[in-house]
Amino acid sequence: MRKKDDTIIGLDIGTTKICAVVGEETDNGVDIIGIGIHPSKGLRRGVVVNIESTINSIKKAIEEAELMAGCEIGSVFAGIAGSHIKGFNSHGIVAVKNGEVSSHDLTRVIEAAKAVAIPLDRETIHILPQEYIIDDQDGIKEPLGMAGVRLEAKIHIVTGAVSAAQNIIKCANQSGLDVNDIVLEPLASSEAVLSEEEKELGVGLIDIGGGTTDLAIFTGGSLRHTTVLPFGGSTITHDLSLGLRTSTESAEQLKLQYGCCLSAMLNGDGVIEVPSVGGRKPRNITHKVLCEIIEPRVEEIFSLVGQEIERSSYAELLGSGIVVTGGSAIMKGIPELAEQIFGLPARRGFPMGMGGLTDIIDSPMHATGVGLIHYGYKHRALSRFRIRDENIFSKVTRRMSSWFNDFF
Repeated sequence: MRKKDDTIIGLDIGTTKICAVVGEETDNGVDIIGIGIHPSKGLRRGVVVNIESTINSIKKAIEEAELMAGCEIGSVFAGIAGSHIKGFNSHGIVAVKNGEVSSHDLTRVIEAAKAVAIPLDRETIHILPQEYIIDDQDGIKEPLGMAGVRLEAKIHIVTGAVSAAQNIIKCANQSGLDVNDIVLEPLASSEAVLSEEEKELGVGLIDIGGGTTDLAIFTGGSLRHTTVLPFGGSTITHDLSLGLRTSTESAEQLKLQYGCCLSAMLNGDGVIEVPSVGGRKPRNITHKVLCEIIEPRVEEIFSLVGQEIERSSYAELLGSGIVVTGGSAIMKGIPELAEQIFGLPARRGFPMGMGGLTDIIDSPMHATGVGLIHYGYKHRALSRFRIRDENIFSKVTRRMSSWFNDFF
């Protein structure tokens, strides 16, 4: 197979699945031309715990995507999540040198805003400008060329554990891939499922993955708050497995086929056959029993997200409400339960803005993979992690050198 220079590949390394999505640049944007999915065995709550298993899963997903797209994959934009992810806001101020904001002034004010103490065991993943202020005039998105004396910048900084980021790069490299960039998964998902109007008015994105639930809050068109909770769809599956005394695989299948998280939406008492373990005969339960196991867990996840929204101080600014995406968002009753818990309008987040194989990717479970394509299309000039032999020591040494240069 030949390599295509106009392809962008998103690699969603999740707790329950590895998903590789191939996009091809066209005159009208990007078309999806291939997708590969393989069960993920080497991650726990978004963090790599088994290098070999993760590499094998990545290889299988990449092979499937290559076969469908008809091209060889060499580099990817990889997603990162996990409870080690921390996001916080920062603020920087500089004097405008020549009375007009130049690109050098923008660089200086961002450097001033990001000059905060970050432990050596953590890596800065994203520095996202929120808004600029020139001489007390706030809400400025593009200050370049504007007249002023003082320039301020508000930014959102996302950090993660160096070891977690390095392990993702290592797994990709040993699978024969270069990593163009590591992207926070809720940020990637937002690129696929949120409109610019929602981001401007204020919206909370809840991405319920296999091992984690990610929250991203946008207001004024910018990311204001991020957090990752160590609960997800696999927690619901585990509860079903224990409650129904069945295998994890059977519990996952029952969740996907019959899952409902709002008992008020059930019509009658349908009967479901539950496979048993140890050679025992299957048992029959009602649909309501299944729902009574799922509903409290989803309520708990939404309640924890609600507490995080309250702590963020943006609860009153979510004019567009809540968007729920990720694999578990497929379950019946998710938007309705979210509306009850948060007291805000809610909807499922489906990938948008792509051509090509839209029928294949038209599911919340593909939001992160498609979002990585969107991100890659916007930032395709980046090439931060192409060197495969780079290790933790060299990254830390480089950061320390940069720190000394800045301050001495």
